[in-house]
Amino acid sequence: MLTGLAGGALWALDTVILGMALALPVFTGDPRAAILAPFASTFLHDLCSSLWMLGYTGLRRQYKAVWQALRTRGGRFVALGALLGGPVGMTGYVLAINAIGPAYTAIISALYPALGTVLAHFFLKEKLRPTGLIGLALSIGGVIALGYTPGTALPKGQLLGFGCALLCCIGWAAEGVICTYGLQSSTVTNAQALQIRQPVSALTYAIVLLPACKGWGFTAGLFGTRALWIIALSALCGTASYLCYYKALGKLGTGKAMPLNITYAAWSLPFSYLLLHQVPALQGHTLRPGGAAGCATGRLRKASKIGKIKQPMNAKNGHTKTEGGFQYARFISFNAGDEPIL
Repeated sequence: MLTGLAGGALWALDTVILGMALALPVFTGDPRAAILAPFASTFLHDLCSSLWMLGYTGLRRQYKAVWQALRTRGGRFVALGALLGGPVGMTGYVLAINAIGPAYTAIISALYPALGTVLAHFFLKEKLRPTGLIGLALSIGGVIALGYTPGTALPKGQLLGFGCALLCCIGWAAEGVICTYGLQSSTVTNAQALQIRQPVSALTYAIVLLPACKGWGFTAGLFGTRALWIIALSALCGTASYLCYYKALGKLGTGKAMPLNITYAAWSLPFSYLLLHQVPALQGHTLRPGGAAGCATGRLRKASKIGKIKQPMNAKNGHTKTEGGFQYARFISFNAGDEPIL
């Protein structure tokens, strides 16, 4: 239980620090960031997390064990979960935000623990206990309440947007279930699973998604900047979060680990106050679990730009405000001129 809560808290810290990076001029001053920032930041986040894990694995002298784990049935399931939760889930998430906005995306994507619990019941034979269902409902209800904006008009392109949000929800839920199966059905440890997961996600972004959206030029320009170092720091927190999350999946199962993981929505408030000296406005912001996320990537572990650069969003109600204002995923909102505190 404590491990699952720790995973949520660490993901919130990852979120706040990543938001600091996304508020820097290298992102806010480039018009290409409106589309490319989510993909570039997620790739760099998972790449840095892969490097952190390489160091951790080296200190424990587990390189050979990781290679052996990758060749097992459980290791291959972890790799499959990485693809579904990171690139697939996160891509659906970003496209949904662009199509239907953050509020509706938040509400739909927040349902992924419920879907994961149902999938785990049928495929992993996890029991649905009344107390667990009540806790799951309260957890999801709180996240939906934080993401909902009253009076939000239904945008155009709703069918495509809702389809992408559903894809996101399915990807994140499937990652949890598949990784749980991989961890429980083999001798693969949570550290070995994460060492498999993060490179798979980063390579998919590098080989498939970034070339598809023509984002390598923008991404290459981030190397050597202050933003990269801050993303690396956020990735360290995200790596620790994923280790806790995967351990919770293996020990507690999907139905308990997922609701504990999305408590990052609440943890982000005190961390925002401590690091930024401000409490972010919650309504209208999008939520991202540990993925993808990413998942990314998570789980972005992962951040998403909302709105247009020339039509920035008011943090409270989604109306346009000052030139250059940004809102990024997972409860963090900055303006282009804000200077992160680090």
